[in-house]
Amino acid sequence: MARPERIVVLGYGIAALTAAESLRDTGFDGELTIVGDEPHEPYSRPALSKAALIDDDLTALRLPASSHGATELLGRRAADVDLDRSLVRLDDGEELAWDGLVIATGSRARRLVPTGHAAGLDAPPELTLRGLDDVRLLRRRLEGRPSVVVVGGGPLGMEIASGAVDAGCTVTLVSDEPPMLRHLGPDLSELLVTAAIERGLHVVTTSCAAIRWNGPHPSVVLEDGSILEGEVVVTAAGDLPNLELLAPSGLLTDGRLVVDSRGRVLMRGRARPDVVAAGDVATFPTVRGTMRVPLWTAAIDQAKVAAPTLLLGDAAPELDFRPYFWTEQWGLNLKASGQLPPVGSPEVVDRDLSAGSALLRWAGDAPAGPGAAVALNYRIPVPRLRRLAHGTPAPDRIAV
Repeated sequence: MARPERIVVLGYGIAALTAAESLRDTGFDGELTIVGDEPHEPYSRPALSKAALIDDDLTALRLPASSHGATELLGRRAADVDLDRSLVRLDDGEELAWDGLVIATGSRARRLVPTGHAAGLDAPPELTLRGLDDVRLLRRRLEGRPSVVVVGGGPLGMEIASGAVDAGCTVTLVSDEPPMLRHLGPDLSELLVTAAIERGLHVVTTSCAAIRWNGPHPSVVLEDGSILEGEVVVTAAGDLPNLELLAPSGLLTDGRLVVDSRGRVLMRGRARPDVVAAGDVATFPTVRGTMRVPLWTAAIDQAKVAAPTLLLGDAAPELDFRPYFWTEQWGLNLKASGQLPPVGSPEVVDRDLSAGSALLRWAGDAPAGPGAAVALNYRIPVPRLRRLAHGTPAPDRIAV
């Protein structure tokens, strides 16, 4: 494979930006173009549902200035990927030629109702929190301290609910199981839910059937027919990868964008050397099977492998994926590394879980993979937490 001279990156999130930086770090000095459909400068998506939800200063969301030197086409959208001609066609008809293509188009919020259903109302009855415009809108809606219903009991839903309570709202959270159960297991789920209820959250554990409107405000109709009224309804029901652009190209396998351990897109089981993918849009191999992992750190790790592969081929390193995520909610800061949710009861490495500050470890379920480690209101460098999840000796105690 000839070394590419023109590389196009589709997307402007952390996977796309990391890919661009990694290309330059690997020695690529050719023509580099980034296409992003948002007009904003790059920002931290995980912060949207944390401090940014109640903090007046949104400048803290901005990412550090990059040094990739790419041509950035912001507020533009790719309309077609032509593999035969190695072209990306934009929505205004402009064509970008490439020798290498990075697909990092990310994902969007999964909605319970179709976009545009609420046409004619002053405000969207179903809000989501996925981008900078979303958080600005939600902040405006929370200013009057309305009643809020959050649908979804994962990290995003719980963080939104926490921020809304901190903003002075009466908040109900609807979840099809105990919040955070499938992410953190029963021990930590119970701890977080207890903290949430103590701060005023009302939790309804049942499947959500539909959203309907009677007048200006939406209602959430539950599986048993009961109705939750809310002046603001926020959906945090997962995400959908942005794959529509790729469907005609032949890059999808059973409706998924599947990549190998170096990030190369697989077409009919064979890796395409000139097209790589990273981030929420990609399905990649892990110790628990081939899957999407929509985490900020997963996007970074994938991009650091996929981008150099365009230049180095099989000489590029394979992905050594070690999951990590963090959440801030209900006065608690939780960092987690390893295979989640963990199985069984944790070993308390330091401090005391009942006191609200602890370092925990779960043994691995070999041969399926490593264990897990969680720091709850406990300061520890991320590399040490990751090593602890992989069974290395416990780190020295670190003061909070």
